[in-house]
Amino acid sequence: MKTLIKNTIMTKKQILMLSLSLCMGLASFAQKNELKIAEKALKKSDFATVLSTLNQIEGIIGNADAKMKAKYYFLKGKALFASGSNPDVEGVAMAFNNLLKTEGKSGSAYSSEAGTILNELIQAEAQKAQSSFNIARESSDSESYISAAEGFEKVYLLSPADTSFLYNAALVYSLGKDYKKSNEKYQALIDMNYTGVSTEYIAVSIVDGQDMSFSSKSDMDKKVKLGIAKDPKVVTTESKLGEIVKSIATNYIALGDTNKALEAIAKAKASNPNDYNLVIQEANIYLKLGDNVKFKEKLEEAIQLNPTNANLHYNVGVMNLELGNKEAAKVNFNKAIELKPDYGEAYNNLGTIILSKSEAVQKELDANAMNFKKYDQIKAEKLLPIYREALPIFEKAYQLTPSDQLKSLLNSFYENLSMDKKIE
Repeated sequence: MKTLIKNTIMTKKQILMLSLSLCMGLASFAQKNELKIAEKALKKSDFATVLSTLNQIEGIIGNADAKMKAKYYFLKGKALFASGSNPDVEGVAMAFNNLLKTEGKSGSAYSSEAGTILNELIQAEAQKAQSSFNIARESSDSESYISAAEGFEKVYLLSPADTSFLYNAALVYSLGKDYKKSNEKYQALIDMNYTGVSTEYIAVSIVDGQDMSFSSKSDMDKKVKLGIAKDPKVVTTESKLGEIVKSIATNYIALGDTNKALEAIAKAKASNPNDYNLVIQEANIYLKLGDNVKFKEKLEEAIQLNPTNANLHYNVGVMNLELGNKEAAKVNFNKAIELKPDYGEAYNNLGTIILSKSEAVQKELDANAMNFKKYDQIKAEKLLPIYREALPIFEKAYQLTPSDQLKSLLNSFYENLSMDKKIE
């Protein structure tokens, strides 16, 4: 009895395996049959029939062998290409890139033809994208920028290895004010560990003295050895990661999301702590938020990274002036002038700090307006010395950045100081 049961169980397993085998065989037969129908339709340029036929086996093609998958992707790509008259670029890109992945390095006539079509589309789409970008630069039209960005994105879909086109798309979406889509593309670059670092092999042509680019170091060295080129050099570009994160932050600022902007900058600073531009970007966010204390703090941080930037010292001086730190502001403005001797605005603000001392004196004068002797004494002993101290500073400011306001102020000084001088 036990033996009988054992044999029965084995028979059920055999039946199950047979059923699976039959199902797989039927599926394989269906795939081959539909692929034949699609192939015949393609020869007649009946692209609609090709696509509708392939749709019937789309759900089961994943279980097919590599050869059948390759044929499926090839037929689909060709139908979507539609002889180039009105190609579905994204569809062609997906189909043919799946084909190339399926066949790998072995390749076939399918891969060869697909590669030719992809190159044709890449050239066409890249030219269209560049044309749209050129129009956008001339017109500053957002729609043209968006069109160019979409074009660059299509080129990337056609050739995923060319990640620089995705970078271009992200940048141009931002120029077209589609900040959300721009950030999506920038984030995609970060997710794939894109840095933008590239190596170029360059040597000088012996014939015309122009730079020549080579695909590899060995190719460059060979041309130099043959005497075709000279002065070979290997140029490695800098990483664009910091620039990408900074652009993400800029987009968030444009979208009004300052918290995410600050988060993005914090991430960028973690990997690029000495990036002066990141600190300036952070400072500008705090300025927009109206946080002058943080704004000044970030400017001072930027000064540590770029101590010879006169504008930074000037802007910290302005913040100190607004916060009532006049002595500190004087130090900042004097440093700005030391670095940039023709800094008219810095001279003007220095003069303003000196002149601010007259506010208390003016109150004293107002209190003695009817006591003419006391009034004249206060003016002579307290007010006019302030005018004399401020005068050469404002004269220098007027010389560098003339304005009607400064002209009026200087003429008032000349009159009060009984000077035979006037600016017409």
